[in-house]
Amino acid sequence: MRVKCVMCDKINNINNDCAQAKKLRNRLISTYMCSACDERIKEKTMQRHHSGNFNLYQKKEVQDQYIS
Repeated sequence: MRVKCVMCDKINNINNDCAQAKKLRNRLISTYMCSACDERIKEKTMQRHHSGNFNLYQKKEVQDQYIS
């Protein structure tokens, strides 16, 4: 299966039978990112995380007294 990276527009071939190919075929919202771009984003995120400029915003859950 031919896929195109959303970041660098490089075209790669992946196995038709792999889980990633099935996910891309069945879920149209899913996008493909090549390993080079994935690694670059991972490194930049870890650098921001270690510098202290990284915030994770999590949804605050509200306790409803009527639902247990």
